[in-house]
Amino acid sequence: MFPYVSPPDESAKRDALARQDRLTKPAGALGKLEQLGVWVASCQGVCPPKPFTRPRVVVFAGDHGIAAKGVSAYPTEVTGQMVANFLNGGAAVNVLATTAGATVRVVDMSVASDVAESVAEFKVRKSSGSIDHEDALTEDEVKAAVEAGKTIADQEVDGGADLLIAGDMGIGNTTPAAVLVAALTGAEPVAVVGRGTGIDDQTWMRKTAAIRDALRRARQVSAEPMALLRTTAGADIAAMAGFLAQASVRKTPVILDGVVSTAAALVAEELAPGARLWWVAGHQSTEPSHKLALEQLGLEPLLEMDMRLGEGSGALAALPLVAMATRILAEMATFQDANISGPAD
Repeated sequence: MFPYVSPPDESAKRDALARQDRLTKPAGALGKLEQLGVWVASCQGVCPPKPFTRPRVVVFAGDHGIAAKGVSAYPTEVTGQMVANFLNGGAAVNVLATTAGATVRVVDMSVASDVAESVAEFKVRKSSGSIDHEDALTEDEVKAAVEAGKTIADQEVDGGADLLIAGDMGIGNTTPAAVLVAALTGAEPVAVVGRGTGIDDQTWMRKTAAIRDALRRARQVSAEPMALLRTTAGADIAAMAGFLAQASVRKTPVILDGVVSTAAALVAEELAPGARLWWVAGHQSTEPSHKLALEQLGLEPLLEMDMRLGEGSGALAALPLVAMATRILAEMATFQDANISGPAD
């Protein structure tokens, strides 16, 4: 389904590492900002790297049948209401994106209610199956969702996006995300259950039971990424997986957000091995399964701010760091440029 993923450019990486040592600072003095700048240069295939001009957030919205089992603090209708809020510019993702210099696109993949037609082009269905006892999607639906994610990534890259973020919106979506993480990391249900939207103890117990039952079904197909998405994910997460995989095929850097997008990233890495080299982790959320997913991908979060909103919010909080790291490598003077003596031999 996905072609070979080329790794970021090694020559540009070597040039970036060498340039970091010539900048007017002690070697390594900017720590992870230096590593981040080198990653950007290798993704762009050029050193010095170019400042980002069109960072883009795509929020994938969808409802989940498992929400009917009382696994969230909020009712299902909030998903559609939040889609309207995104379109009106009133959500956290809108404010953070404006501040960080990004723009936002919303895509309705499987919202249970009717939302604006302008965002429903790729809609696969209304809600998903209740994954504790039935598949989230049919075979045709999961294929359509992954293809939609691929197409959306192509549209964004062809439209000039030079950095991508996958955001999520869906009441109950941390439940399928936790199941995906557990299925692909071997974790037990109790190790992946978080508080999501801020659930109480009774809701947490219901969520744990739902994840336990869904995981029994997911583990039977955990070696088959498309079957796993069909069984467990829902159209929004399946589309995110296709989006993240195709972004890597298109050699476009990605900042991962929270547990839902990172669960999709785990599957994307199965669909397109090597895709993870094109990603950085924006943050580590309070969801326990997020840490497990990041460890599985070998990614270290840029921030740890106790965030758990989703929407792309944690990735957007990290975007200024990525932008700063890029501009440091591109615009900071070298010892030679500034006529400053370098380190003693």
